[in-house]
Amino acid sequence: MLFPDVHSAASLTVSPDRVQHFTSDSVSLTCEGNFTEWRVRKFSEDGRLYSDCGRMTGSTCNINTSESDTGVYWCESGSGEFSSAVNITVQNDGNGPILVSPVHPVTEGASVSLSCSLKTQKILSNVFFYHNDKLIQNDPRGELNISAVSKSDEGFYKCQYSGRESAQSWMSVKVTGRSSSPVWLMVGLVCGVSLIIILLLLLYRCRQSKCKSLFFSCCIRELFTTYTLIIHTYTCILIS
Repeated sequence: MLFPDVHSAASLTVSPDRVQHFTSDSVSLTCEGNFTEWRVRKFSEDGRLYSDCGRMTGSTCNINTSESDTGVYWCESGSGEFSSAVNITVQNDGNGPILVSPVHPVTEGASVSLSCSLKTQKILSNVFFYHNDKLIQNDPRGELNISAVSKSDEGFYKCQYSGRESAQSWMSVKVTGRSSSPVWLMVGLVCGVSLIIILLLLLYRCRQSKCKSLFFSCCIRELFTTYTLIIHTYTCILIS
């Protein structure tokens, strides 16, 4: 099953450590854990499941990014261990900004900085930041600093610079000091399976649609968004 295992012995690191990237960026996805065989799997924005990276060097998948590399990635060991899933978004507007935000969940109480960047200019000023489509800060320094992250800070973030907006990225907050009881783990498993079944039914409906143009394209994009939310919802259930 395609679930992020927050207690897994496998992990995935992304370098540079951010969700959004420009086209032609060099991005490395490295699988870590006490295993000898690895593969990086991807669920793409167009609804396809890729069983391996195709550009693996040892435990590292090296990508020279293009728009088609947008997707949800995770590591799988030869013995079947899964890492948590991460989102990678590739900016297809060469003149537009990207939001620089962490790939993995931020621990409650920790500090985090979000920034806005152009391909030709890394440090920007007079940037607007949005949380769940609500303007939260116009910072002349070009950074959004949260000194002590709380669960209320979780959500979708994006930035705007000179009238151009970045894509939005989800920032998860990991709550500490709670242990997952067997009951909640079972609830999480049932919810996760149910959501995956719904996703597959929606995918089947898209594939069976007689309209092959606009409806199909929008449907696949909605599926990708739904899958992303499934990943985050399931992770939150396991952590709670």
